[in-house]
Amino acid sequence: MNEKRKKILDRFKRIEGQLRGLQKMVENQAPCEDILIQISAVTAAMKRAGAAVIHAYMHECMQKSVKNPEQAIADFQKSLARFIDLA
Repeated sequence: MNEKRKKILDRFKRIEGQLRGLQKMVENQAPCEDILIQISAVTAAMKRAGAAVIHAYMHECMQKSVKNPEQAIADFQKSLARFIDLA
């Protein structure tokens, strides 16, 4: 596994831990404000993980789609729009 993939997996493991923490907060009836702050932190972490995926895989994905570059660009734009909540 290359270093970029390892770093991305490490990010997802940290996010997984944050989500488990959120579950415990709800189970323990933590204050709503604290839960919302943690949800915001998880959301931001997921966005950063998505950006890391884009950075790590964009070149690889584009190379694989050399046979149909227009379709590859359209597919990437569609995925990117979903990622940034435009779709």
